[in-house]
Amino acid sequence: MTGTTDTRTTAAALALGDDALVLSHRLGEWAGSAPVLEEEVALANIALDLLGQARVLLSLAGDEDELAYLREERSFRNSQLVEQPNGDFAHTIARQLYFSTYQRLLYGQLASGDGPFAGLAAKAVKEVAYHQDHAEHWTLRLGDGTPESHRRMQRAVDALWRYTGELFQPVDGLDLDLPALDTAWLDSVTDTLGRATLTVPSGPRTGAWSAGAGRQGLHTESFGRMLAEMQHLHRSHPGATW
Repeated sequence: MTGTTDTRTTAAALALGDDALVLSHRLGEWAGSAPVLEEEVALANIALDLLGQARVLLSLAGDEDELAYLREERSFRNSQLVEQPNGDFAHTIARQLYFSTYQRLLYGQLASGDGPFAGLAAKAVKEVAYHQDHAEHWTLRLGDGTPESHRRMQRAVDALWRYTGELFQPVDGLDLDLPALDTAWLDSVTDTLGRATLTVPSGPRTGAWSAGAGRQGLHTESFGRMLAEMQHLHRSHPGATW
């Protein structure tokens, strides 16, 4: 029984930890190129919050450095949403809105229980509330801004919609009320998009790939390039200490 529990905890820690790690790296790619200096600092802070979460979660599954820098692409269990390229700023904000809304609700459920992730979730939910607020602020600003910012924000919202359904597929080791989580997410996102004068996408929330593909180690083309960049230094100097 203990072995089964440990295996399930490891599976869940990898899924949640990989989500945080990959999105942290994506946000870090904005360093030196964000629209304004204040936003560069904000994105860096969000990335650091996610990296801190990733370190705690991956340490529950094994050696955090080895898991981050030495695994092959098919061994990563992150959702496909977080690995999507930054695109323009609106694209980054849409990705952040979708994920941070999910993550806040997820951690809220986990914090209310007594499982292995309750302590982390109780702390992280406060960080993620800021992440969501930041994303909502920019969604409103861009969606209800100029015709060009509105067009770009709507385009980003539409493009990423098909990756959101995977977030609510079952993950081994996480005992969650997924229908309630999904409903609360959709209500929150719909409200934000409405206030931003944006249209909620009408298409399916899963693409041509099977539901939960990222959790199964099946990733989009851009992920391989991102992973090579993320792991390059560590793989080039094996055994180095910092």
